[in-house]
Amino acid sequence: MTKLVYVAHPIGGNVKENINSVLRILREIHTSNLDVIPFAPYLAALQYLRDDVAEEKKLGMFVNRLFFEKKVMDEVWLAGPKISEGMKQEIKLSLANKIPVKCHNPDLQPVLKNIIENYRRLSA
Repeated sequence: MTKLVYVAHPIGGNVKENINSVLRILREIHTSNLDVIPFAPYLAALQYLRDDVAEEKKLGMFVNRLFFEKKVMDEVWLAGPKISEGMKQEIKLSLANKIPVKCHNPDLQPVLKNIIENYRRLSA
C-alpha cells in the first residue's frame, strides 16, 4: 500500500539552501520507492510567506499544523542534518495525533528518541 509521507526538514537560517535540500530529498524518496509519496507542504507556503518575518512564519506554522491535526500523512520522516525547533514541534504534533515518526537520516535517531521520551514523560 502506498504511503503519503510528510518530510520534515530544517528551513530557518539559509532558507534557499534548505529548500534545495528538501527538494533533493523529495526527489530521492519519490524516485527510489514507488510505495512512498513524499510531500512537504511548507515549501508551497515559502513561495508566498517569508520565514524571516515573525507574523508570516506564525501563519505558515498554523497552516502546517492543520496537516497534522487532519492526519493527512501516514508517516513523518525526519530529514536534514539536525532536528530544528520547528521539527520538534512537528514531532510533538505527530505524537499527539498518533502519526508514526521515522528518521530518513539515521543520525537523528538518538535525538528523536530523547524528544519522544520527554514528550511521554510530560504527557503522563
